[in-house]
Amino acid sequence: MRTGLLCPLALLFLLGQTTGNLEPLVPGPSSSSFLDSVFGSNFISGPSSNDSFTPSPGSESQSLSNFTGFEDDHGTCHCSVTLPDTTFPVQRVERLEFTAHVLSQKFEKELSKVREYVQLISVYEKKLSNLTVRVEIMEKDTISYTELDFELIKIEVKEMEKLIIQLKDNFVGSTTIVDQLEVEIRNMSLLVEQLETLDKNNVLAIRREILALKNRLKECEASKGENVTVSAPPPAPGSCGHGGVVNISKPTIVQLNWRGFSFKYGAWGRDYSPQQPNGGLYWVAPLNTDGRHLEYYRLYNTLDDLLLYINAREYRITYGQGSGTAVYNNYMYVNMYSSQNIAKINLNDNRVEVTQTVPDAAYNNRFSYANVDWQDIDLAVDENGLWVIYATEASTGNMVISKLNDTTLTVLDTWYTRQYKPSVSNAFMVCGVLYATRTLNTREEEIFYYYDTNTGREGSLDVVMPKMRERVQSINYHPFDQKLFVYNDGYLLNYDLIFNKEPK
Repeated sequence: MRTGLLCPLALLFLLGQTTGNLEPLVPGPSSSSFLDSVFGSNFISGPSSNDSFTPSPGSESQSLSNFTGFEDDHGTCHCSVTLPDTTFPVQRVERLEFTAHVLSQKFEKELSKVREYVQLISVYEKKLSNLTVRVEIMEKDTISYTELDFELIKIEVKEMEKLIIQLKDNFVGSTTIVDQLEVEIRNMSLLVEQLETLDKNNVLAIRREILALKNRLKECEASKGENVTVSAPPPAPGSCGHGGVVNISKPTIVQLNWRGFSFKYGAWGRDYSPQQPNGGLYWVAPLNTDGRHLEYYRLYNTLDDLLLYINAREYRITYGQGSGTAVYNNYMYVNMYSSQNIAKINLNDNRVEVTQTVPDAAYNNRFSYANVDWQDIDLAVDENGLWVIYATEASTGNMVISKLNDTTLTVLDTWYTRQYKPSVSNAFMVCGVLYATRTLNTREEEIFYYYDTNTGREGSLDVVMPKMRERVQSINYHPFDQKLFVYNDGYLLNYDLIFNKEPK
């Protein structure tokens, strides 16, 4: 720009602005000396009047980004100055300060949370350390229960309550001991209810106290003397010296199956071997959630192992179908998938040794049990060996019973009943007699029908069978234990059978 003699004044004013000096610099009478004082003596002292100049490093003008100047022939000063952007960004700075303040508050808030978390972690570390010590103590104990059901204890306590009432009515003489036992039993009932909401590992101590109380009750019964009615002993385990099933106990809840609540279909039981009647292993075979495919099963050497989910042998097969599984003499017998065939599986190595077709047997839900699919072919075990229960088209759906050779799986003999299989909820064999059940309601089944293969007679019964859940998927009988092993909507139940003591 051209400023003439005003150029030095304007330049000095701008220099004053850029250097933070609010008062403009005022030149002296000589513009030459004035410019020399600002830009140095080289401003007009070059050989050429058009030379540009560079200010000295320490001069006031180094805040300018670019400038040029010269003096024309008439002594007029001409200069061109390029100034930096001197507008101060006040709004941007305010926004930056506000953002910094917000971030600072957030940081303090998060920092306080971190301090709280550090304190909580310290507390949890102490709790975890204490828990580890407790677990180590439990692991060293020879008996440890992980999941226990209190229903059995409640049933036992209720039975003792009933017995103590009977003793009070019939006891001759002083009832001080009986009254004391009654108080202790009531206290036991309250203690069981409290334990349901507390540590379930105390169940072991409760069981010991219940056993001691039972022994004392037995002593009281024995002391009644003449008032005690001596009954005939029960039939020997594994024998058929009785008159058939006349009653059944309340269920004992063993536990939920090892695969969980969703696996509602399946079977379980205990292996029966005539050579070792009391030495059989326990087996649990839940079906997949489709209620059809039998893929995994587990074996346990003892009931304690089953209760504690320990020392299990787990196997996988790809061809099992339905809940009609049975185990006899260390072999598992299953209906093969989508067929009339049954397979014999060696439990030592999970290998199929024999397969055989059940002649004319309907399959794939043609005549399955009521409310239970894929159980057209139901295998059973009793004192006489291995059986298969099914229906055929020729029998128009009525139940057919065949005795099998457990080695070759060939049919040895067959009996035809007049009971329609799809109206039956399940069935089992005892001493060559077929017993069939039906559903009364969501809490009760009924053993309502029997067929005796020894005599060819059939008839009706009315033995009510309590249950824990709505549907019964399978029933297996163990001759030595004289128990039923029932798979009830995923739960494993036990029943004691009560026989007519008079032989047929």
